[in-house]
Amino acid sequence: MYLSVQLSYYPLGNDVKPLVKDVVKRLEATGLEVYPNRMSTQVFGEFDAVMAALSEVMRWSFETYGKAVFTANFLEGDRRPR
Repeated sequence: MYLSVQLSYYPLGNDVKPLVKDVVKRLEATGLEVYPNRMSTQVFGEFDAVMAALSEVMRWSFETYGKAVFTANFLEGDRRPR
């Protein structure tokens, strides 16, 4: 099953841009299709791969940078930009 996700990351603290960029780089390194923009980051791929990557990146973020808020919208199917 293919999954489309809109993900937003809000680190709690000052100087958040480098932290957001690190999380996006980490997502891009998973091999999934990742499209960052000013409001959120879209992630596309097979369900199990997307969920595993999100779990790994979220854990890494919490362990590396501490408290943060992640919000996500999940949609079954391929909603990649064309």
